Amino acid sequence: MALDTGTGPIRNAADPSVVTPPIAKRVPAQRVHHGDVVVDEYEWLRDKEDPEVIAYLEAENAYTEACTAQLQPLRDKIFDEIKSRTQETDLSVPVRMGDFWYYSRSFEGKQYGAHCRCPIGSKDDWTPPTLEATTEVPGEQVLLDSNLLAEGHEYFAVGAYSISNDGNLLAYSVDTVGDERYVLRFKDLRTGAELADEIAGTVPDATWSLDGTHVFYQTYDEAWRSDTVWRHRLGTPNEQDVRVFHEPDERFSVGMDTTRSEKYLMIGVHSKITTEIRVLESDDPEGEFRVLLPRREGVEYVAEHAVIGGRDRFLILHNGEVPAPGGGTVKAENFVLAEAPVEDPAAMTTLVEHREDVRLEGVDCFADHLALSYRRGALPRVAVWPLTSGGYGELRELDFGLELFSAGVLGNPEWAQPTLRVGVTSYITPVRVFDYVPATGELLLRKEQAVLGGYDPEDYEQHRDWAIAADGTRIPISLVRRRDLPADEPNPLLLYGYGSYEASMDPGFSVSRLSLLDRGMVFAVAHVRGGGEMGRLWYEHGKTLRKKNTFTDFVSCARHLVDTGVTAPDRLVADGGSAGGLLVGAVANLAPELFAGILAAVPFVDPLTSILDPSLPLTVTEWDEWGNPLEDPAVYEYMKSYSPYENVRAVDYPAILATTGLNDTRVLYVEPAKWIARLRATSTGHSRLLLKTEMSAGHGGVSGKYEKWKEVAFEYAWVLDTLGLGDR
Repeated sequence: MALDTGTGPIRNAADPSVVTPPIAKRVPAQRVHHGDVVVDEYEWLRDKEDPEVIAYLEAENAYTEACTAQLQPLRDKIFDEIKSRTQETDLSVPVRMGDFWYYSRSFEGKQYGAHCRCPIGSKDDWTPPTLEATTEVPGEQVLLDSNLLAEGHEYFAVGAYSISNDGNLLAYSVDTVGDERYVLRFKDLRTGAELADEIAGTVPDATWSLDGTHVFYQTYDEAWRSDTVWRHRLGTPNEQDVRVFHEPDERFSVGMDTTRSEKYLMIGVHSKITTEIRVLESDDPEGEFRVLLPRREGVEYVAEHAVIGGRDRFLILHNGEVPAPGGGTVKAENFVLAEAPVEDPAAMTTLVEHREDVRLEGVDCFADHLALSYRRGALPRVAVWPLTSGGYGELRELDFGLELFSAGVLGNPEWAQPTLRVGVTSYITPVRVFDYVPATGELLLRKEQAVLGGYDPEDYEQHRDWAIAADGTRIPISLVRRRDLPADEPNPLLLYGYGSYEASMDPGFSVSRLSLLDRGMVFAVAHVRGGGEMGRLWYEHGKTLRKKNTFTDFVSCARHLVDTGVTAPDRLVADGGSAGGLLVGAVANLAPELFAGILAAVPFVDPLTSILDPSLPLTVTEWDEWGNPLEDPAVYEYMKSYSPYENVRAVDYPAILATTGLNDTRVLYVEPAKWIARLRATSTGHSRLLLKTEMSAGHGGVSGKYEKWKEVAFEYAWVLDTLGLGDR
């Protein structure tokens, strides 16, 4: 049946409240790989320049709006709740850089914030000033007001925001489309004047040379891979920009940064499993970068400059071969920390040995101390290591007194600062910002996220549970709920998961989530394999030819929550976005009977089609994550066996809401569009299958805080209605 473009959903003449969904036409398109012939009837939806495609997406939007129109009062209520709980006019905790304190402002009634600074009191002043959002700040300078820059644009995002070492110049970039190609601009902070220099099509990043005469930036290739580093001399035409480095291998992307000491510039070249770093003294911006450690397939590393006992050193976190206890070598899956002389980085001495229960994740170097970031027991932690005249002092883990938490190092730009800025949060603990003083062991609270309306964390509880997967693996589940929720009956529950790229879904506070919890819902996170919560092997056992563990782990978590009486299938909604959308899409095929609803945001639900096409954005760089189905028949068959789109069945699916953005470059809108079209044509049930496309947004959804709150309110209202709580 062909789509009647432009009519939108069709209303029943006898009962106007009944609407019929748009039906996508079928245009058979054949693809053949490894002797397998596949006919895809909805591939025509890929051409977003086709007016018929746009008409179809708009018809889907109209249908979704018609089906959810009755939820508008609930959406408005949730939006108002988020707004009423949020301290809209606020300031971040200032961080010192050079002669200024830098901070950001947010404003009630405005979509975006502003970046500001004020002068320090003295060279020895490391205590951030206590600034009031409603009180004038002496000497304040507004460096960048996003509200002014966003005027006239439906979408707006700031990418790069980089201050030169002397504090005189700002490099910043903006995206007004949502496709993540930014325009890089420059501002003289002494006069407030915008410079004439402007560079289009850049990655959201910019790195200054030490003297502020040059800026390094990166550009994308046609597949949206950051592949080239350029050097721009301020005041010269873009045509004179120098290509500093180009990476021809399509599996690798490039990035650029400077060490905190400001002594070295670093180019990072990385695939999903291999790293190479190139370094250059930052006072010689026109010099030649040199390789720190040559790339070795399957070996990743990060490096920072430190001064240990008066000697320049590189501290290198790597997962290469290390001596095994019984002789020989073994791969340091969870990484080790090593020290090496800058003149011979390969001559490494291990400082922190490999442990199977601890995944080292980062090291931050300062003049007088180091900060080590790692995870143990599925929680991110921070330890501080003082530096002494003879080397290293005693490594001390920071203790925040919480069962479930996320701790991390925050913005600490200054090499010589005597404190360490850290943040901690949990599912029930609003974000707290501390300055830790290594010299005294003091942990000074600088700010706690304000939650208006009388929020009391004692009204809520969080805990960790464990499900058992089919292969016997214990899968952690985090749960948060109100304390007064009945414990002797199944409760409505939103189960979130991701499970890709070694990304960890760590505990974190959410103002908007309170609108679910206060309506009697439980929120849970299934920490499935493919993520990084339990170390590197947790990731390895949920990728490529073990990817199905991600999906079956999630099902095991859902079954555990049902079997233990926490929830019931008619009270359970699965939630995931991007690669998490792949997860919940696969789960919808595996166990549709377990869920009342599936919420899939920008979902990667047609992975085989995408990963088979090297011309699509980011495909080649993804082969290390999923495998290469173009060259390997086993990978092809495996991906085809779990792809949500390929495995749509004639069964009764849960209610499904898929959201996407027309300008998404990471997961193209066509994936959820095709998925919903095939589901609608194949499903034997009567559940509503909805597609909502933001016509001027990308992978991150709409821009502006109010628009984002409306987006959250729309999704939450759908979740509540799906579980029969739409009247709360």
